[in-house]
Amino acid sequence: MEITKNRMVTLTYDLRLDDQNGDMIEQATADRPLRFIYGAGQMLPKFEAQLAGLKQGESFQIDLTKFDAYGEVNEDAIVELPRQVFMVDGNFDNEMVKVGNSIPMMTGDGQRLNGIVLEVGDQAIKMDFNHPLAGEDLHFEGEVLEVRDATDEEIAALFSHGCGCGSGGCDSGGCGDGDCHDHGDQSCGTGCNC
Repeated sequence: MEITKNRMVTLTYDLRLDDQNGDMIEQATADRPLRFIYGAGQMLPKFEAQLAGLKQGESFQIDLTKFDAYGEVNEDAIVELPRQVFMVDGNFDNEMVKVGNSIPMMTGDGQRLNGIVLEVGDQAIKMDFNHPLAGEDLHFEGEVLEVRDATDEEIAALFSHGCGCGSGGCDSGGCGDGDCHDHGDQSCGTGCNC
């Protein structure tokens, strides 16, 4: 069975920066593979397009430029927020709000996003809301473990969770967004677009 629209795809991969010799930043292993419904908008479009037609047991290598992955670093996504935004019950959480930590936040219109703390000041906190892989070229190397028709329940669950982010069933651990993905932040190289 080939990878086509509405098929459940299970695969492994190593994700490296730049090329096959770059720094390893993520793995989906046979024990914790990536699972997603092909054509449902869960993955980066260019990543998904290069998987089209592959079958179980076939290997792949996919190179994505930063423009086909998470784009360039957007300087407008680096902002200073007033310190009081981070107050909980009148207290500032020094353990949570420290340089390098990823903090889940919500915009005024309810959009969830993660920000990395860049600086902690007396009056403001400097945050970076770019995707952690913005500005990076990505290299994937992996194997297709399984291709099958997605069940009606799997397709319904995808939409009931409201997931275009989180990849609707990835079990690889290490990135993603909440219910639909077993990852915890936005560092996934495949399709975590919240």
